Amino acid sequence: MATEAFVAVEAPVAAERPVPQRGGGRLWQVLVGGAAVLVLLALCGLGAAALLVERDRTPQATPTGQPQVAESAEAGAHDLDSRDTDQAPLTAKELFPGTQLVVADGQPAYRVLKTHSSASCAVAATGEVADLLVRLGCNQVVRATLRTPDGDHLVTAGLFNLTDHASAERARDRIRQMLDERQGRFRGMPADNGTEAIATAPARVGWQVRGHYLAYAVVARVNGAAIRSGDTKAREILFDMIELHLNQGVLERRAAGGTAGQPTDEGADRTGTQDGSELPGE
Repeated sequence: MATEAFVAVEAPVAAERPVPQRGGGRLWQVLVGGAAVLVLLALCGLGAAALLVERDRTPQATPTGQPQVAESAEAGAHDLDSRDTDQAPLTAKELFPGTQLVVADGQPAYRVLKTHSSASCAVAATGEVADLLVRLGCNQVVRATLRTPDGDHLVTAGLFNLTDHASAERARDRIRQMLDERQGRFRGMPADNGTEAIATAPARVGWQVRGHYLAYAVVARVNGAAIRSGDTKAREILFDMIELHLNQGVLERRAAGGTAGQPTDEGADRTGTQDGSELPGE
C-alpha cells in the first residue's frame, strides 16, 4: 500500500497540544473534515500510541511496515479488502454488545445509549456526503450513541460497509472537501432526552478506512457548546472510538483469522469541525 502525503492547513486558532498516550496497537489514518477550517494531524507510532498536532509544519508518519502473514488460515478467515471475501454483514451486537463499553483495560466505561443498524447508509449522513456513500456501494451502516465516562460529551460512532477498499478510500478522500465546503456532514444520533446536542451542536468529527469499511465518529458537548479544534478531550474520544474500539476491537476480530493481518494504513490523521446547523440535503 502506497504511503499518502500529509497535508496541513493553516487556521487562525492556537496550536494544538499533544494528546496523552492511550494504549498500544497499530494505528490507522483518520480523516476529519471541517465546515470552516480543516486541520490535518499525524497519527503515528507502534506500541504506545500518541496523537500530535503541528499546525505550522507538515506532520511526519512512522511507516507501519508490511502486512503480517498468518502462518495458518482458519476456516472462517476474513480478508477485509472486499465484501466478496468478507460477506458476513455487520450487526449492532458485534459493534456494541452491551450497555457499557470499555475501550482499554483499566479505563472507565462509555455508556451505550442507543444502537442502530440500517441498509440505508444515507440515514447517517446528509447532503453530498450521503449521496457519495450510496454511489460508492455502501449497503449498511451500524452505529451507536454513547455518553463519555465523565458525562460531559456525547459521541455517535459506527461503520459504513462499502464494496471494497478502493471505494472506501474514494469516500474517505472526497468527504474531507465536502465537509469543508458545507456540502453535507455525518449525522449525530440522539438517543433520549438530554442527548439532542449530538445532532444539533457544533461537533468534532473523524473518519478512517480499514478494508472495505469506513469508520467514523461525531463528538459534541452535552451542553451544546462549541469544541475548539485543539480540544484534547474531543480528540481522545475520537481516538477511543475509531482506533481503539472500531479498529483494534471490532475489525481486528474480523481480520484475526485471515491470511494477512490487515495493516494500519500509512498516511494522515485529520481532525476538524462540522457545524450542527442545517446543511444542504437535510
